[in-house]
Amino acid sequence: MGAVAKAQTFWRSAVEGIRHQPFVHAVSTVTLAIALFTLGLARSAAHELDRLVGSLGGEVRVTVYLDPRASPEARAAVAATLRERSMAVDEVTPRAALERLVRELGPAAESLRGLSEEPLPPSLEVRVPERMRAPDSLRALAAELRGTPAVTGVDYGEQAVERLAALARAVRWAGWVAFVVLVGATLIIVSATLQLAIYARREEVEIQKLVGATDRFVQAPFLLEGALQGLAGAALAITGLLVFRQTLSPQLATLLSFLRLPGVTADARPWMEALELGLAGAALGLSGSYLAVHRFLRA
Repeated sequence: MGAVAKAQTFWRSAVEGIRHQPFVHAVSTVTLAIALFTLGLARSAAHELDRLVGSLGGEVRVTVYLDPRASPEARAAVAATLRERSMAVDEVTPRAALERLVRELGPAAESLRGLSEEPLPPSLEVRVPERMRAPDSLRALAAELRGTPAVTGVDYGEQAVERLAALARAVRWAGWVAFVVLVGATLIIVSATLQLAIYARREEVEIQKLVGATDRFVQAPFLLEGALQGLAGAALAITGLLVFRQTLSPQLATLLSFLRLPGVTADARPWMEALELGLAGAALGLSGSYLAVHRFLRA
């Protein structure tokens, strides 16, 4: 039998199997759709988290407090060293720092007006490049600067940075664990439901084996059924995600608007997500059907 004839036979057998047992295949398709819909939501949540972490990382600034007794040359050398390492440095004079504090405190800053001496030291506001925004890199930079004679202190919001990084790690690990559990549960459910369909067609399989059909020949129509179910489940999941984003997502975005920071843009590649979900659905359907038919043939 040629390749084209085999393909036609497999396709016809798969379509007939789905048509004669619509309920069993509908259960598998809906199960796959729910799993893929959940995976799509988890992917979107992870993407939003990465955007949030990236935007917050862009706001991380290192404030370097300089010793007022140090010479202007020593203070300028600290700024020049940081600029040589591709960092943006803004020099803040004591007077400018005091004026900013007065503006931020508002009416509560009346006690600061009219001071004869400048209570705040000169400082440098440093914006570090993206490659140095990790907690370990910021900690190492702060330790290096504190060892400089002209520097009296360094502040980069250590606790906030550490907590944000820990939150990102925890969410990613939780996402991977949920992904593994969800995929495992989906494979078990799909395999169990498809095994019912295979058992109902056991006479057809036995006849094929009696006339000399190989295991691969017997498996092919069932694998094709699983792939078709996976693609159908992916189509349902994509439709559900589109409906969700058109209806509930704007409302959630409004409720969480306080998390939206400047410079964050939406991911405009829905076709890539649809392709990924389609491939994931086909893979899950193939895997579930393979487990089912392999177990049946071994029995």
